[in-house]
Amino acid sequence: MAVLLIAEDDEDIALVLVRVFKRTGMTVLRASDGRAAFETIVERRPDVVLTDLGMPVMDGWELIEAIRSHPDGDIRHIPIAILSGHLRPGDPRAGSAQVCAILLKPCPNDQLLATMEELVTIGPHDHDAADSRCPADMPVSV
Repeated sequence: MAVLLIAEDDEDIALVLVRVFKRTGMTVLRASDGRAAFETIVERRPDVVLTDLGMPVMDGWELIEAIRSHPDGDIRHIPIAILSGHLRPGDPRAGSAQVCAILLKPCPNDQLLATMEELVTIGPHDHDAADSRCPADMPVSV
């Protein structure tokens, strides 16, 4: 059974996301800010991370950077998807964030589920290498 960590500070959105993913049989962990999410990632090592960008304490960009710069490859190579309403078209951070998918709120549940299931299937992979990329058929909505 796949383990998903959701980093989302909005309680209502988080509850909906948890419910949606639990119905698929995933084990769902939740953190309401980036720092708590990072601590959970280090402790529990989820298979995939879904993060908001606008969060207190440590935002989503900082969380992604902390994951990608971690010395342990099991953490550094976790697939990450962004789910946010705070991303502006043309934001240069989106292209260099080393994430596998970017989804904008509101995102249809079927697209969200398909994206996360694909990331679980792909599994951990290297974003540091110049020739390393997530598959071109990954759903990305910016």
